Amino acid sequence: MTTDSRPLAISAPEPRSLELIFAGDALSLLHAKYRLVEADPENIAGLGDEVLGEARYIIGQPPLSRETLDRMRQLRCILNVESNLINNMPYEVLFERGIHVVTTGQVFAEPVAEIGLGFALSLARGIVDADLDFREGRELWGGDGNARARLVSGSDIGIVGFGDLGKALNRVLSGFRANVRVFDPWMPPSILREHGVQPAGLDEVLAGSDFVFVVASVTSENKGFLGAEAFAKMRKGAAFILLSRADVVDFDALMAAVASGHIVAASDVYPEEPLGPDHPVRKLKGFIRSAHRAGALDSAFKKMGDMVLEDMDLMDRGLPPMRCKRAERETVSRMRSKPVTRN
Repeated sequence: MTTDSRPLAISAPEPRSLELIFAGDALSLLHAKYRLVEADPENIAGLGDEVLGEARYIIGQPPLSRETLDRMRQLRCILNVESNLINNMPYEVLFERGIHVVTTGQVFAEPVAEIGLGFALSLARGIVDADLDFREGRELWGGDGNARARLVSGSDIGIVGFGDLGKALNRVLSGFRANVRVFDPWMPPSILREHGVQPAGLDEVLAGSDFVFVVASVTSENKGFLGAEAFAKMRKGAAFILLSRADVVDFDALMAAVASGHIVAASDVYPEEPLGPDHPVRKLKGFIRSAHRAGALDSAFKKMGDMVLEDMDLMDRGLPPMRCKRAERETVSRMRSKPVTRN
């Protein structure tokens, strides 16, 4: 029987590591305030009743059974540091027992929004292609190099999804005086208007935008909902920018729409990652590619650790978590995002 009175936390942060998400001082504070038990995420049940019975927190998102949770009578919170709420635990049991499930995913909103703006500017002004042409000695000077260029400023912009990432994107676009329409069936129109954007249907967003940003989570209702019909509704020459999860689009249809010259596109995510060396998107003209790196900044990872420590401190004092985002009873079971791979 231990005489150490510090709260016990199970550490199972795969695909992250504690060293990735906690800066040096923060990691020292974590070890000073808590008894950490390192665990294989796939075998939490094997820790034994003494550990499970005392655990107050889980840092990570390991698969949990109802039987394992029954042995964890002191558990107060599961702190998901992967970013996606994965359908690998009985959320109904957690909600019934008042156990918080929180995610640190909002740390990625600002860096992903910024790279999304970069994609839009590059597609609008042909920055990537112009650089490649320059390297090969076939650059076009002055106005000759701007035949298809357009401005982001004053343009019509559509955003599909308005969670943390959609809001961050709207903030980084605020200086461009754009007309922003948003489609998000989970968001009341009044909240959208409070953020200075126009609520709109999906068809209106697609057909009425020069730039369409897709930042929606994958759910049981929207998997693959943007296909050939959706891309055909877009303005000729419009830009489609995919920042959230590839499963919300029919990726073959997206590539076909770009290959036909109807739209241009950029994506940070793909149906399978990493992509095979012969995947056709690698050589597709009019498509900017990024290897799922939009949010993977060290500064973002370290914010995760700070948020986890702040919320654990609140709960130690009998208060609810406030820095991380809480899973909602009505929507968590609808999430269908794939787990990320190790960074």
